[in-house]
Amino acid sequence: MNFHIEQILLAIAILLFLSILASKASFRYGVPTLILFLGIGMLAGSEGIGKIKFDSPFITQLIGVIALNFILFSGGLETQWVNVRPILKRGIMLSTAGVLITAASVGLFVHWITDLSLTEGFLLGAIVSSTDAAAVFSVLRSNNIGLKRNLRPTLELESGSNDPVAYFLTITLTALVVSKDVSAGQLVWQFAKQMALGALMGGLLGYVNIRILNRIRLHFEGLYPVLALALMFFAFSFTDYIGGNGFLAVYLSAIILGNADFTHKKSLIRFYDGQAWLMQIILFITLGLLVYPSRIIPLVGTGLLISFFLMFAARPLGVFLSLLPFQMSRREKLFLSWVGLRGAVPIVFATYPLLAGIDKAGMIFNLVFFISASSVLVQGATLKSVGKWLKLTVPEKAKRRFAIDIELSEEDKSVMQQVIVSEDGTTAGKRILDMRLPKGVLIVMINRQGKYITPRGSTVIEAMDELMLIANDQNEMRKAVELIAPDGF
Repeated sequence: MNFHIEQILLAIAILLFLSILASKASFRYGVPTLILFLGIGMLAGSEGIGKIKFDSPFITQLIGVIALNFILFSGGLETQWVNVRPILKRGIMLSTAGVLITAASVGLFVHWITDLSLTEGFLLGAIVSSTDAAAVFSVLRSNNIGLKRNLRPTLELESGSNDPVAYFLTITLTALVVSKDVSAGQLVWQFAKQMALGALMGGLLGYVNIRILNRIRLHFEGLYPVLALALMFFAFSFTDYIGGNGFLAVYLSAIILGNADFTHKKSLIRFYDGQAWLMQIILFITLGLLVYPSRIIPLVGTGLLISFFLMFAARPLGVFLSLLPFQMSRREKLFLSWVGLRGAVPIVFATYPLLAGIDKAGMIFNLVFFISASSVLVQGATLKSVGKWLKLTVPEKAKRRFAIDIELSEEDKSVMQQVIVSEDGTTAGKRILDMRLPKGVLIVMINRQGKYITPRGSTVIEAMDELMLIANDQNEMRKAVELIAPDGF
């Protein structure tokens, strides 16, 4: 059946509108937003009520790569270095060693319970080895989950930086299944090359992009998002062209850009936050259209076994082993283990074996789809409850945000941040005069259980107060945050 352009646009409009309505329902009933997007795609697909026939792994992969660029770029722009710096090492360990351990353990388990070869089992393990940035960002932000002890920046850093490792493993193992002529030495060299070039280009292009955005003088403000789009895609494609990891380059360049001052920064961050949501909707709907539920049903038993093993064994094993060098409580590690959400990225990665023509690629894709969907549904829906059970979430009264949206001018080089006064620190109970804040830091507003207080020198700070701080630079802000919230709210 041939569709006219008007019919295609009508279908897109309806699907997007239904997705927006679904997101409102998810906030009310606690169902993860992304699973609803996926369900809408399945309902609109060839086996659903929409009867839209879509069976193109290549187009799905293309949409997935583009969407992941937007999601990583937006996440990087909103990542504050002052929050990431204290947890940088543990985040890197989770996104490298944690991914490798998870991939290996899942691969062995899959080989044991299915007829997939060991290499094919490792391939499936690699595809589902990383936490999904879109799922983690979406669940944490849409549910407004406040976490103690630097857990939130740890999760966001890990989910934003571990996709490159999973991508490398997926591409390499796909080639290994097809040709079987890749040596261990070649694998190590390729991994080191991709990560090194990705990090180098991400850092270099991040600083270059700052200079471009600040020095170029465009006559229309609306062109700045277009310029940023060009810089984002250049970082990915050029890095990939020279043999580096493009996803890593995009994420690192965005972090550097987001922690610097550049023209129209606030509007660009808001624009790409909206674009990231749009890409998530499009990606999940596309994945829902691609899948055939009738092909998944025979694999439900096997999928459940792998999902449970991933949630309760492989992911915790990767977290606990990779974080051995760091002092973290068992409760924190358990929570990090439970937030190992799989989402759209593993499903996109599962299209690579399909396009490579691997014999059991269809089985791998359907298993990955089921594992990802069950992860978002089970772990995403219970994230807040598990955090409360482990006593790692911020109390409800501390999650209220300032209703006033303060935006500094482009010429103002100040840094603003909201921080919650820790119950375990030394700040609670002191007057502002006695807090010994860095000289360049001011408290401009206090939110105390929904009531706004104008700060004075004699004002006594209480535990769980939310302070709006302004500082001259990021270094002074970091010192102030460490003083007020040493446990990393």
